[in-house]
Amino acid sequence: MSDRKMTPWYQRIGPGLITACVVIGPGSIMTSSTIGANDKYSMLWVVVVSVMFMLLFTTFGAKLGAVATDSPGDLIREKAGSWLAILVGIGVFFISAAFQSGNNIGVAAAFEAFVDSKPLVTALVVLFNALAISFLFFFRDMYRVLEKLMTTFVGLMLVCFAINLVRLGPDPVGMAQGLIPSLGESGEMLPVLGLVGTTFVITAAFYQAYLVRQKGWTVDDLPSGRIDARVGASIMFLITVMLMSTAAAGLYTGEKITLKDPVAVATSLEVTFGPMAKVIFCMGLFSAAYSSFLVNSMIGGFMASDGLGIGSDPRALGPRLLTTVALLTGMAVGVATLMFNFDRTPTIIAAQAVTVVAAPLVAGVLLWLTSSRDVMGVHVNKPITTLFGVVGLVLLIAMAGKTAFVDLPGKVNNYLHPPTAAASEETAAPEAPK
Repeated sequence: MSDRKMTPWYQRIGPGLITACVVIGPGSIMTSSTIGANDKYSMLWVVVVSVMFMLLFTTFGAKLGAVATDSPGDLIREKAGSWLAILVGIGVFFISAAFQSGNNIGVAAAFEAFVDSKPLVTALVVLFNALAISFLFFFRDMYRVLEKLMTTFVGLMLVCFAINLVRLGPDPVGMAQGLIPSLGESGEMLPVLGLVGTTFVITAAFYQAYLVRQKGWTVDDLPSGRIDARVGASIMFLITVMLMSTAAAGLYTGEKITLKDPVAVATSLEVTFGPMAKVIFCMGLFSAAYSSFLVNSMIGGFMASDGLGIGSDPRALGPRLLTTVALLTGMAVGVATLMFNFDRTPTIIAAQAVTVVAAPLVAGVLLWLTSSRDVMGVHVNKPITTLFGVVGLVLLIAMAGKTAFVDLPGKVNNYLHPPTAAASEETAAPEAPK
């Protein structure tokens, strides 16, 4: 205990930084930038709400990992049966594997902004997948190396996105007003749920339990776990706010803008504020994409392995093999998209369909385990904490409903009946103001 107390708080954190890295990925960059470009600062309050719920469930995950003697998969098997453990593990794996292609595309986008050669960009994507797989099998103390790597990526994201924001000179009054709840310029609720979904990532919150166990935390480290979760949440908040505010200050025109990919954001910033804006943005994009790239696949691999009962320890073969499968699946779809213009819409539809069931299920299981006195003892959730957890679960169910009844039908319809070229031109992003 004495060594723990004497160690500075910033040397005792880590899992929260890793969780922040997986949350801030290409998807969140696109969503934050698009909303900032269309609604200016008016949706900043949504970031506060979503980060607060992410903090709550991340704290649940950290507490579960530090207090429970068994892995989450073993606990689920013991209390409910193997069927639920398998359902949770496989559901999370399919989400991670399907959305992994987006992280590959994000890494590629950072290179495509400067390299006009699809074969070279594809080779770089394959190289970074190979490095990620090597990481899984080369390092004996995988967690320690992962923590240092993710800390570096977090630092790069903070610096890069902060530089662009400062150069643009955001409106402080507008940012302050954006913290007051409203439905933004559009007056619609759906963009609110979409923004919440990119920050309130329940699978990453649950994976905190595994990261805490890998770091070696116990009940005595619960104070460090609370600080760590707050630091991670603060990083998510800062980066998301910087992305939205950068788009608000640099891309907002008063007309609806459709940003096709992260390169469109970088190019728009370059047109308005010079080439360095594009370079800096793409450095941040690469950091966000590759950090999510690695940790997202580990979430799927480790939770699936634990759910199937073949291990959750980083030294076990099961988690590393299933993580490799997730990486290779994402790489295959990403490479096919880059080289052969493969339409990955079916994989996105499949991932969103699984998310409709898996996300509320994962949240419900995490809330149930941490509210169980048999598992948590004196560290069981307090009634008020449980109440807020139920509100968070309801929010996830609402997002699942949006996905099921709005996003999926729209994607399926567009896939079966692609819009005409004329319609596509009408929704294209207008040139950024000079």
